[in-house]
Amino acid sequence: MQGLMMDSPLTITSLMQFGEKAYPDTEIVSVTFDNPRHRYTFADAFRRVRQLANALQKLGLQPGDRVATLAWNDYRHFELYYGISCSGMVCHTINPRLFSEQLEFIINQAEDQYIFIDPTMAPILEAVKGKIPSVKGVVYLCDEAHMPESSFDNALCYESLLESENDVFAWPELDENTASVMCYTSGTTGNPKGVVYSHRSTLLHAYAGCMADVIGANQQDVLMPIVPMFHVNAW
Repeated sequence: MQGLMMDSPLTITSLMQFGEKAYPDTEIVSVTFDNPRHRYTFADAFRRVRQLANALQKLGLQPGDRVATLAWNDYRHFELYYGISCSGMVCHTINPRLFSEQLEFIINQAEDQYIFIDPTMAPILEAVKGKIPSVKGVVYLCDEAHMPESSFDNALCYESLLESENDVFAWPELDENTASVMCYTSGTTGNPKGVVYSHRSTLLHAYAGCMADVIGANQQDVLMPIVPMFHVNAW
């Protein structure tokens, strides 16, 4: 006999949808390469996340594909967390402080299809150009006015990708054990090792982190994440 209460799968998608419905006016404030002080709300963010999901589909990405990020803690990286994982793809957050040989290794082992990168990190990726055959394109996290020089054939602008997309998207129903995020260790002994998080593990970790014996976060708190978003989901 099985229970009938609260049988919805534990997915990041459910967290996103609840956040948008219950706290649409909650603000996200961040500093970016092309905007010293960017402010918008959860409602704004998740509208753009739906545009991102449509853009990912248009790029030909499929559920299970790995999509990498080389980015700092800001609102565009936040959007990628949700847009990639809730579409059924795997968000591979990359540590920009790895050696170029390690960067090459993990991109190739993960078979990343696209890399979304902050313009300030462009030289890091240029160093491994021609050595990462799975990568079909590079998306720079900025607007057209701040696009950097790039030697990659398929260099795209994040804001231009979103601008042309509809903000309506039908999120797929995912099994809670579907892979959501991939993070590599620092490679202290040998090459870095990939760790794959599921939707379930990510959601439970978020719930546990908000409990009183951890940080006891509530809706009235203002939080500044110090841990980089490229490392273990910023905890």
